[in-house]
Amino acid sequence: MSGMADILLIQPPIRDFYLTAKRTIPYGLASVAAELMREGFSVEILDCLATRKSKPIDLPVEMEYLKAWYGKPDISPFGLFHRYRHYGLSFGKIAEAVRRAKPFLVGISSLFTAYCGEALRTAETVRDAAPGCTIVMGGHHPTELYESVMECGAVDFVLRGEGEASLSLLARALRAGSGIENVPGIVYRAAEGGLRAADPAVMEDLDRYPLPAQGLIDGKFYRRGARGAAVVTASRGCPLGCSYCSIGGAEWLKYRRRSVDSVLREIAVAVNEYGAGFIDFEDENLSLRKAWFMELLDGIAGRFGAGRLELRAMNGLFPPSLDEEMVSAMKEAGFTALNLSLGSACPEQARRFGRPDVREGFDRALAWAERVGLNAVGYVIVGAPGQSAADSMDDLLYLAERPVVAGVSVYYPAPGSADFARCARSGLLPGKFSLMRSTALPVSDTTTRDESATLLRLGRILNFMKLLEEAGRAVAAGNREERCEVGARAGRGRTGESFRAQADRCSAGAAADVMAERSRGAMSAQANPCVNGSDLEEREDRRGAGATARSAREASRSEAAAVGALPAEPVDRIEVGKRLLRVFLAEGKIFGMTPAGEVYEHRVSKRLCDRFLAGLSRIGAGRVSLDRPKNRMV
Repeated sequence: MSGMADILLIQPPIRDFYLTAKRTIPYGLASVAAELMREGFSVEILDCLATRKSKPIDLPVEMEYLKAWYGKPDISPFGLFHRYRHYGLSFGKIAEAVRRAKPFLVGISSLFTAYCGEALRTAETVRDAAPGCTIVMGGHHPTELYESVMECGAVDFVLRGEGEASLSLLARALRAGSGIENVPGIVYRAAEGGLRAADPAVMEDLDRYPLPAQGLIDGKFYRRGARGAAVVTASRGCPLGCSYCSIGGAEWLKYRRRSVDSVLREIAVAVNEYGAGFIDFEDENLSLRKAWFMELLDGIAGRFGAGRLELRAMNGLFPPSLDEEMVSAMKEAGFTALNLSLGSACPEQARRFGRPDVREGFDRALAWAERVGLNAVGYVIVGAPGQSAADSMDDLLYLAERPVVAGVSVYYPAPGSADFARCARSGLLPGKFSLMRSTALPVSDTTTRDESATLLRLGRILNFMKLLEEAGRAVAAGNREERCEVGARAGRGRTGESFRAQADRCSAGAAADVMAERSRGAMSAQANPCVNGSDLEEREDRRGAGATARSAREASRSEAAAVGALPAEPVDRIEVGKRLLRVFLAEGKIFGMTPAGEVYEHRVSKRLCDRFLAGLSRIGAGRVSLDRPKNRMV
């Protein structure tokens, strides 16, 4: 922030077990800011997440049940979460920034229901720091659940829908002292009591709006190594009606595309003025219209040349929308991976999700990706209402047979979606908004929380096996002595010198070789594979900052430091993972290791572990072998 401004737009801090930093670029605020600036207002963005600072905090009382699965830190490749943290600026720093800016209007973004508490506390902080300013809140959460937001006395207005179409009109009305009743999307307290709520605001013609104010984004923070990073949204809405998604379920949010020329101009600004070398398309369905998408890809390749840009579509691609020509053009334009939305390979579950059976399109996309040298991630959802753990296990085994990283996401209720309404009718909604996140294992229905947590760990195990197989590392079920050793160590509560010494003696360069293989594009999985799609993307993209040049030994020390402790001596996470994997393959038990060297058994569903092992055996993936020249989990 450079100083005073008429309008201050705030991306609040969040509290969670992890943060995927590069997915927090405040693109929406920059888009709203551009329209405000066109109307003559001075604008600043206070991005509370554009900082490396985070602070460990106590787990909220409503999340105490999660200690059953996240109670101890685990520096092995099979760890999930442990330390709950405040990510971003403190509320005291927010107050200082507001006092410096002296805005007459403050807009606060509240995108995800799980983080609405932080957004509301930000509003209260602003009210205390600048009692005379007007505070408005926008984003998905207040669009859908505006009544609860307006219960906060610090919030003057809610703007529902797309803020580019409404905030400048509200600002103009406030500045002129005129009525606000006709502002699109406005929610306000009526003089006679109660709320007045307009329908959500919609940008009818996307090309009529200015390009995002990229200069207001902290480009130094959102970098990938020596290159800048940018987000682009080339379309709005989605015509699909997936039951778990609030975008396709919103009747007011029509599917619209920008002109290719507008998108190319935005990319040119990001590249030429702000040094972007990485572009993430955050569209809900980027490849849906082939002619438009091909024109965009050809334009990128022609304007920026081969190899200049790295492109991704991290929100996921709809597999049936792709064909061989499109995948080849994506490679030529600069895409490095296909992020494929599978949902579920079970036809019955796909129908419950309101999706077609995409397996044929998924397999074709994988074949085309392999042909042109693109990595691939396949995303599945587990733990949804009515979804069985057995079907989710089959989804994992389906991904095990294919050259793709498994992106496992635990379902959470998204307000505005069909499944949110279903959960409300069935009494499955969590008791607090803060629990509506994947990390909270929020729904326990036909898949229990034990089963959801187990599926997450099995997804990590699967990706670790794929990583080892791509690197040509042999892993088989451990012998009896090795299994007894790990079990005895876990029973005593600490590892002895022999476990750590043996791990360190095993192939000293193996971990570095694995990471080097990955940096050459051999495999997309990380040494600590993902819990969900965004976590996987952040781990994978650390190579852009040079992290893959470090050995796994150094990485384990770094992660151990993050949880407040270091082992007595460095631990090679790859080798520790291999030892624990051997035990899992033989016994069906999943062990972890603390930074202090304690080996302990994770709480899991033994039934699911046994089913997973039986499935691996059936498809021939129970052993990572050196025998095949081109290793695959088939």
